[in-house]
Amino acid sequence: MRYHVTLRSRTYVIDVDGGSVTVDGERLESHWAAIPGTPLVHLLLGKESWTVACQQLEARRWALGAAGERLEVEVQDDRSKQIEALTGRGRKATVGGVVKAPMPGLVVRVEVKVGQQVQPGAGLVVVEAMKMENELRAQARGVVEQVHVKAGDRVEKGAPLVTLTQPQS
Repeated sequence: MRYHVTLRSRTYVIDVDGGSVTVDGERLESHWAAIPGTPLVHLLLGKESWTVACQQLEARRWALGAAGERLEVEVQDDRSKQIEALTGRGRKATVGGVVKAPMPGLVVRVEVKVGQQVQPGAGLVVVEAMKMENELRAQARGVVEQVHVKAGDRVEKGAPLVTLTQPQS
């Protein structure tokens, strides 16, 4: 599995494969074990051993404590990064536009109707892909101009789901 880890304004690409990790092209043997009843993880990375305190702050943000230092990191798996790239999330929000299916899947539910005003973060459509539900959300304020799908529709990657326009002031 590939992860994108941002620490101190730098993003590292980390590939996890069984008992090893590759960090920006450097392969290291790794093993980790949670210490039951604590927020601590014991980590063997290469020839170094670390005890790391882990606290989840938000969906992708973590606070890590090790060797007397506290760091905040953002962790994103490759799949969610690809979904964000296709849906516009993570980029500067633009007003209006077409929200497209990030991958082939089944429309589980449509959470908006034509004429509805939406705020950033509002759920628009839920698409099931690879047995996981993916809620696609508005990236900016807008008005639903057109809903291209209904629950039960099968969609291909890139298929239009919802069209948003700029709200009237």
